[in-house]
Amino acid sequence: MAIAVYGATGHTGRLVTAELLARGQQVILAGRGEERLRALAAELAAPDRVGVLTAPIDDAAALRRLCEQADALNHCAGPFTTTGAPVAAAAAEAGIPYVDHAIEPHPVKYLFDAFHATAERTGAVLIPQMSFYGGLGDLLAAAAAEGLPDVEKVTVGYAVTGWRMTRGAVNTANLLIGEIDRISYTDGAQHIGPVEIRNSVFPFPPPVGPRTTIVPFPSGEVVTVPRHVPTRAVEVQLTASTFEEEQIFSSVDASPEERARTRFTVAVQVVRSSGGGRNAHLVGHDIWRAGALASVEAVLRLTGGEGPRKAGVFSPAEAFPAVPLLNSLAEQGAFEVSLPGPS
Repeated sequence: MAIAVYGATGHTGRLVTAELLARGQQVILAGRGEERLRALAAELAAPDRVGVLTAPIDDAAALRRLCEQADALNHCAGPFTTTGAPVAAAAAEAGIPYVDHAIEPHPVKYLFDAFHATAERTGAVLIPQMSFYGGLGDLLAAAAAEGLPDVEKVTVGYAVTGWRMTRGAVNTANLLIGEIDRISYTDGAQHIGPVEIRNSVFPFPPPVGPRTTIVPFPSGEVVTVPRHVPTRAVEVQLTASTFEEEQIFSSVDASPEERARTRFTVAVQVVRSSGGGRNAHLVGHDIWRAGALASVEAVLRLTGGEGPRKAGVFSPAEAFPAVPLLNSLAEQGAFEVSLPGPS
């Protein structure tokens, strides 16, 4: 079995590749730069388990060959606004499992809109945003809301310090900052259009505590959470201090060790219209490793026969039971998780 890693030479791609090799998998390193791909293959020094296939994002035939040779694909190369559709289309047509690390809501929505029918026809399972931003919030929301009636609002809060963006992340952030028509979910329906960017305060658990946040933070939970939580509103918030840190946009050449110094708390608050609700959260360090572990776990479960009983496009929490997956990732050291007990 061979798992393709698209964008393998980037920071996330390298983490995903290393984790797959550590778990005894065969890997196809893929992307647009053959020289860099072959240099990484030589660096990994595992010729019996590492292959290389050059597939530029605008070369549909090469992407098709990649997916025909792979048993699954882990897409790590953003911004997904430009890279998501071509790679997902190739995977959907080939009928193989696909996960990606998208954060942008529009590309996440597009996967559901454009590829669900194709995936059903070919037997593929596609899971967008199976990563830190988007994926962990989606899973936490499912865990916190499980069995709760009359959910009024799901709020996902991210508290992040020490974030050192890669070049791809900076390009993604610039696209999102300049975006006019944003996706939101209010009054029980999805909306696309201008939104007011404001500050709020989110009650993160100790030791972080209440923090000023940017609202709304453009992450894909506004697309995915309403698919499995019957709620009237979904909102994502990020600590305002995250973007005030000096290094965040100037760290494209940071070392892997520097990138690993991120600290994070992801917290979900589920509020019922009749009062009360539930909270869930997780804490850890190194958002890049947490995302890589989540995506690798998903790919290996899909290739191992776990996951949805039918083909199509799914959110992380639609594809896998949220609580067991979160607990498994916690056991692997991705984070520490606190989930509500059964009611």
